[in-house]
Amino acid sequence: MKTSDFYFDLPKELIAQDPLKDRSGSRLMVLDKKTGGVSHHIFREIIDFLNPGDCLVINNTKVIPARLHGIKEDTGAHVEVLLLKRLENDVWETLVKPGRKLRPGAKISFGDGLLKAEVLDIVDEGNRRIRFTYDGIFEEILDRLGEMPLPPYITHKLEDKSRYQTVYAKYDGSAAAPTAGLHFTKELLDAIQAKGIKIANITLHVGLGTFRPVKVDDVTLHHMHSEFYMVDEEAAQIINETKDSGGRVIAVGTTSTRTLETVADDNGHVRPCSGWTQIFIYPGYTFKCIDALITNFHLPESTLLMLVSALASKDMILNAYHIAVEEKYRFFSFGDAMFIH
Repeated sequence: MKTSDFYFDLPKELIAQDPLKDRSGSRLMVLDKKTGGVSHHIFREIIDFLNPGDCLVINNTKVIPARLHGIKEDTGAHVEVLLLKRLENDVWETLVKPGRKLRPGAKISFGDGLLKAEVLDIVDEGNRRIRFTYDGIFEEILDRLGEMPLPPYITHKLEDKSRYQTVYAKYDGSAAAPTAGLHFTKELLDAIQAKGIKIANITLHVGLGTFRPVKVDDVTLHHMHSEFYMVDEEAAQIINETKDSGGRVIAVGTTSTRTLETVADDNGHVRPCSGWTQIFIYPGYTFKCIDALITNFHLPESTLLMLVSALASKDMILNAYHIAVEEKYRFFSFGDAMFIH
């Protein structure tokens, strides 16, 4: 299976640069994975495709303002540090620019010394392990100095930080938003629950690896990034009761999908647990837990496009994407949505 098998032509003007004023007002393409049939809707109409007894699984991770601009103390050179994952207390794995200026031992100052850091060593793929020092509470300092780490294909400045968070975001830790969830409003979620659909909260802290391109020709040789997940007892119980009663488990986003497929047994049941996942889902994969998926439209040749092509078929997905381009759907993080069922 080649990476190029997942290529499609996407006009740049279809890449959404700004979120819509009404989260639930985005467009929704519904794809029947059995027939390949496609229909067009508004996202808030998702409720019409959910049945009493179904379960929505949402990722309640919260994006941190992970992009920091600082000064290299010995030269005064400007540097950028992007927090990827916390390794221990004040030690983080980071992505830095420019890398040649930040060798082990380099010291950085942010916000006129409000936050300081030292590069400890160079780790996988050129990332840096950095230790931070400060007075006070790290999260408060980060909220003051940091910027939301928008994906590289979004060039507009985000005026309202909350628009790159889901309305149910709870646990700090992500370097990117679980974007399928951005379409939900509290009112829509209340209406969904009132219809008899259960909601299970899980957590997966999204890493920047979600945007990393596949650089190998053979899909199976791609090295997947590692992300931390948590599934608590309440969520496991809701999901397992849904499976046992014949309802559908519907993942909101590829992050929820990857978590559920990591922890599920062969019967699709999940257990309360936490850990790190590097699961890579591409065509040929047999899903154990999820029955349907709400997701955005993804980058050509990306691991996310490969995941959705495993749930439907590659030809079916690429045909749907061709229709989405013709119909001028908005793509990627702030774009429109697809429901695959």
